[in-house]
Amino acid sequence: MAEEMWCTIESDPGVFTELMAGMGCQGVEMEEIYSLDDATMEELKPIYGLIFLFKWQNKKSEQVAPQVDDNPNVFFANQVINNACATQAILSILLNRDDIEIGNELRNFKEFTADFPPDMKGLAISNSELIRTVHNSFARSDPFVNEIVDPNAGKDQDVYHFIAYTPIHGALYELDGLSRGPVNLGPCDESNWTNQANEAIQRRMQGYGNSELHFSLMALTKDKLESYQEQIEELDGLLLSLGEDAVKERNELNNQRSELQHKLHIEQEKRARWHRENVLRKHNFIPIIYNLLKKLAEKDQLAPLVAKAKEKKK
Repeated sequence: MAEEMWCTIESDPGVFTELMAGMGCQGVEMEEIYSLDDATMEELKPIYGLIFLFKWQNKKSEQVAPQVDDNPNVFFANQVINNACATQAILSILLNRDDIEIGNELRNFKEFTADFPPDMKGLAISNSELIRTVHNSFARSDPFVNEIVDPNAGKDQDVYHFIAYTPIHGALYELDGLSRGPVNLGPCDESNWTNQANEAIQRRMQGYGNSELHFSLMALTKDKLESYQEQIEELDGLLLSLGEDAVKERNELNNQRSELQHKLHIEQEKRARWHRENVLRKHNFIPIIYNLLKKLAEKDQLAPLVAKAKEKKK
């Protein structure tokens, strides 16, 4: 049901990568990036799309509203529920790319909603048991924190929003669930679309004051673990094909393999760290803290510690 509550989820590449895996996607990961320069883009290729986070301004812009493109080949869904914009931005990329393995459930969802208008697609997302369950699995287990926040609940409360950029059938699209439809930013190809996306992102950032720093940009890319493993296997095949006298070529290939093995090890450590952080995000520490404080109080050690802490704050 559309009334079902969705939690806020942290803007974090580890969270988004595990979220995509939970929905059945394979061979992709999310990477936080700090620049769209050519060197960074070349290192991350292939890039399937970009996710941009910014502070939502609930006011009319002086700029001319962008012209939406009602292209039936573009999957676009209106956001009809609070707190779902991160997952919806990710889906905007996943469901518009034919070169990503999205799994049976998302594939069936895409086919089922293909002829739906944007508002009905948004309702279908909110009614999806899989998508909602995976999204809400990242809710913090904290009885003192209500993560189901209404963006209109407080005038002074900062609200952040996610939108997606991805090339679709030779054109770059901006996909914002709070817009009326997808925005066509012009023709592009796989080699230059990130430059055009950079220009669009810069235009959005210019609408804020120079003091505003709350922006985040992530790239949906091919899974580095998978990519490094494929490259190592390819090098192993080349090494096996070399003759005994090809000493120079063998040394060069072994050096390349060692470098890839090092990168693979770093990536494996990063994934382990991501997994641990996600487990900690979901864990409720209140019981252990309560019991710790209780034991300290029973031993008459709590009051002195509180007094010492208060003294330090003076």
